Amino acid sequence: MESNDPVYSLSGRSGLRLGIMGGAFDPIHLAHLVAADEAMAQFELDEVVFMPTGGHPHKGPRTAAAEFRYLLASVATASNPRFSVSRYEIEKQGTAYTADTLEFLAAQFAPSTQLFFITGADALLDLLTWKDPEKVLALSTLVAASRPGYDLSSLPDVLAKLVELHGDAGLRGRVKLFAIPSLDISSSMIRQRLRLGRPVRYLLPQGVAELVEKSDHYREAFSHQASGEGE
Repeated sequence: MESNDPVYSLSGRSGLRLGIMGGAFDPIHLAHLVAADEAMAQFELDEVVFMPTGGHPHKGPRTAAAEFRYLLASVATASNPRFSVSRYEIEKQGTAYTADTLEFLAAQFAPSTQLFFITGADALLDLLTWKDPEKVLALSTLVAASRPGYDLSSLPDVLAKLVELHGDAGLRGRVKLFAIPSLDISSSMIRQRLRLGRPVRYLLPQGVAELVEKSDHYREAFSHQASGEGE
């Protein structure tokens, strides 16, 4: 990673409340930014670092290359001085697991730093399938944005099972939900609209929309996959 990566440039600050927002960002869209901004407000975060992944254990083949997704995330966050983008997972060899990323980050920052891993509430229902979920919750507070209409009624059972497996009742308190304004936007929906040639300009930050439209990257990727190329 470059020395100006936020993992290094922020590491000297003590008492930092740091949000980490991981994901494919394929592409990054307005709901990602709203979730990060709302998490910052509700949990009094000092900064949010977006962490585009290179390889992801819970996703299928990528549509966009990691460098392009990193570029889009950098453009999307440029206007907010408390948002930044790290190259750590893009440059990491092998699969990027949240537990490993948080372990790396914890080693870089002062002990007084508090890490908050920002995700979607739906991801919590798969928490037991994550690598070392107990380590994730030992190293960070898991803050999850609730999505409109998503059924989280099984979440208490997931957390109870986690406590049962690891014998630590404190893990339950390391998971927090927060509500975001209703924006029914997802990366998969945007990719589908691009595949069909439908407009996405007002679903994405302006600079991201312009790059996506000018590059024609997603349409090219879909055509390659349809022909058996680009996997």
